[in-house]
Amino acid sequence: MHFPAPRLSRSHFGTLPCGQAVEAVTLRNAGGMEAVVLSFGATLQALRVPDRHGHFADVTPGFASIDGYLARHPYFGSTVGRVANRIAGGRFRLDGRDYQLPVNNGPNSLHGGTHGFDRVNWRIIEAQEILQASVTFAMESPDGDQGYPGRLAVKAAWRLREDNCLCVTYTAECDAPTIVNLTNHAYWNLCGEGSGSAIEHWLMIAADAYLPTDATAIPTGERRPVAGTVFDFQDARPIGAHIGDASDEQIRIGRGYDHSWIVGNGVTEDARPIARLSDPVSGRTMELRSNQPGLQFYSGNFLDGRLVGKAGHAYRKRDAVALEPQAFPDTPNQPDLGSIRLDPGQIYRHAIEWHFSAE
Repeated sequence: MHFPAPRLSRSHFGTLPCGQAVEAVTLRNAGGMEAVVLSFGATLQALRVPDRHGHFADVTPGFASIDGYLARHPYFGSTVGRVANRIAGGRFRLDGRDYQLPVNNGPNSLHGGTHGFDRVNWRIIEAQEILQASVTFAMESPDGDQGYPGRLAVKAAWRLREDNCLCVTYTAECDAPTIVNLTNHAYWNLCGEGSGSAIEHWLMIAADAYLPTDATAIPTGERRPVAGTVFDFQDARPIGAHIGDASDEQIRIGRGYDHSWIVGNGVTEDARPIARLSDPVSGRTMELRSNQPGLQFYSGNFLDGRLVGKAGHAYRKRDAVALEPQAFPDTPNQPDLGSIRLDPGQIYRHAIEWHFSAE
């Protein structure tokens, strides 16, 4: 008698110095696609996707053991918060009070500080495989955590659908006014992690403007049209087409792309298409959807070969790229960019969908 393979399995991934166990949860669908999500950092550790010939490869960088995640790394697959991206000087004001956060990226605070949500071992509160495999993680950030006000209760609900779509929905509630901007920091190489450069991937970003930055990657306040610039991905083109254009000041500042594109006018109820990444070699294509107004595109400019991934290959400059849906950088200090304020009684919600196909 044939029994179908389980859609969900749980395994021990490692032990933290404090003695806590880190779990790996594997989600599968009937077509053979697999996603592995860790309790540590609610981290996407692996994602195996078929190419045009039906051959599977892991398309997201990461580490084979917990040691890689405990060391400092560029947020491979991590859930980042309480506020993703940069806050200028690590300072912001809320209701007339000034708050100081840890400074961990030049003069700025990045991705929640020195001990953000990527460094937390989240609890598994639900795991099931009825209809589709899913797992929900939860954690609590206390009042004053990394300098942020108010207690924040956060959930990350991961689902793997039968149509080869991986989804995560972040929700959060607070007991006092605070600021929240969560995202997942997965990197992508659709030819397979560790397979070499990703700059020949084709990228489309559904945005007619982006945010130029100063030398420390903080938006200047300008909303600059992309038309006629190296930042124009309204029509798909290779990432590497203009990435070495030293005549563009913004490319020089970021040593490539590390900017926020304006993909919406505000937060929407449902996730909508905001970007499309494709690999002409394997035929794999990923459509990214989100309900947030910004998309940070980072072209792996500072990968330097010192980190060795799951397949035993060193990750070098531009071997993978990150596409991070979120609110805009430094929003608490730049009201024209909107608001990431959360008050008691409100629910923060960020839905991300990665739709995979092969052409």
